[in-house]
Amino acid sequence: MDTHLCFQSSLQANIDNLRSHLNGSDDLVVREFRIGDKGIPRKIAILYFDGLTEEKSIHQFVMEPLMHHAEPQGGGNESDEASLLDRLKNSVLTVGQIHKVDSLATASESLMGGSVVVIPDGYAEGFHISLAGWEQRAVTEPTSQTVIRGPKEAFTENIRVNTALIRRIIKDPRLVLKSRKIGQVTKTNVSVMYIVGIVEEKALDEVNRRLGSIDTDAILESGYIEEFIQDETYTIFPTLQNTERPDVVAASLLEGRIAILIDGTPHVLLAPALFVQYFQAAEDYYHRADISTLIRVLRYFALFIATLVPALYVAITTYHQEMLPTQLLISLSAQREGVPFPAFVEALIMEATYEILREAGVRMPRAVGQAVSIVGTLVIGQAAVDAGIISASMIIVVSITAISSYVIPEFDMSIAVRITRFIFMGLAAAFGLYGIFIGLIALILHLSSLRSFGVPYMAPVGPFSLKDQKDVILRANRRNMKTRPTMFGKRDPVRQRRTRNRGRP
Repeated sequence: MDTHLCFQSSLQANIDNLRSHLNGSDDLVVREFRIGDKGIPRKIAILYFDGLTEEKSIHQFVMEPLMHHAEPQGGGNESDEASLLDRLKNSVLTVGQIHKVDSLATASESLMGGSVVVIPDGYAEGFHISLAGWEQRAVTEPTSQTVIRGPKEAFTENIRVNTALIRRIIKDPRLVLKSRKIGQVTKTNVSVMYIVGIVEEKALDEVNRRLGSIDTDAILESGYIEEFIQDETYTIFPTLQNTERPDVVAASLLEGRIAILIDGTPHVLLAPALFVQYFQAAEDYYHRADISTLIRVLRYFALFIATLVPALYVAITTYHQEMLPTQLLISLSAQREGVPFPAFVEALIMEATYEILREAGVRMPRAVGQAVSIVGTLVIGQAAVDAGIISASMIIVVSITAISSYVIPEFDMSIAVRITRFIFMGLAAAFGLYGIFIGLIALILHLSSLRSFGVPYMAPVGPFSLKDQKDVILRANRRNMKTRPTMFGKRDPVRQRRTRNRGRP
């Protein structure tokens, strides 16, 4: 370490150098006083950033014990230079986390992390005390992954609160948390959480390697980390799952997956991620198996509607009218008689209009966002039909497509489906049903080629695993789900070692 970055034995020099290192920030609080009423009083200083620390705790656990500290008889004859620091840490200060600090870089990093730095005069070192106490959002209900039955708590922007929420669910010493700082400017705290003995070591090593290779100025949200460490960057489909629910993270850890927590965001990343997991909700495991199976079948049916129904409408009405019953064909022809656009342009206008209204409803204030959506969907849609610009059947197709896209539990997958919908519409307009079939084949090949930290994206469908079909489209009874997914929990595959038969002793 360079000499000019190290602490000196002069307290005033250390304070001046630290202020200069922090470019004279006005929110740096420096409090100097003397300790020891026997022997020779010694000058000491505490430093902290206003707003990042809990001032009540500073007064109660730092300043008050130090001010009432009395050096032992013969305090001026210390045999060891570090004896005062050891005495303060071991006998005076009533706080938990106390760490040595002997450089300007370490002191400034501790201050910006919400710690209090204590520097005595006459020593070339001090210590920092973790007393972070900034304002933070309380634990509330999830906003994007709501459930009717199940826990109603979500992660916050404080990483320590998030880790505590997970540890409250998994009370096992094998649950491990490893942290690191990423971002040369923000120095964001990023933690990796996993269960020893269940997690695959190869996947864990790959996660740590990719996190260690990140070299950037700032990490402000989990999306930054996701883009840096994802497997395939040339795809619209997400290869890392994110969630704001502690119960989802706990269930994923118990399957052998890895959780990546980022300070400053309520969204936790889960790796590896499979395609089928984006259609599974936390509530699936809180209802009976038959109810959960029905809901999952509805989700996959909604996926088909949201992806292909507009394209099928364009292809059939443009190229394959013979596939329609005569009465339906006459009805559609009558509706489209005054429409000046072909079916593809008509569908493109309506889909683009819907996407604009959807984005406007999200970005506008909540008080008017819902009103804008209602006005856009009802008034504008009806006016377009009355004006003869859009046919009534197209309004029905776009409406059922929009509703179906909301059935998909994961927002990232919903966006990918919305993009895919436009691609299939273009193929349908150019080649009819042949274009749709070619697009489906290309889509399946693309999904089958993806990997998430070495795990096939389409598993356990491709490659097929009969053992894992109990939790894909159908959800088996809880008593029959005795093993973990083979793609994650190979090290400890059994999660139910004894299951009693119902109604028997």
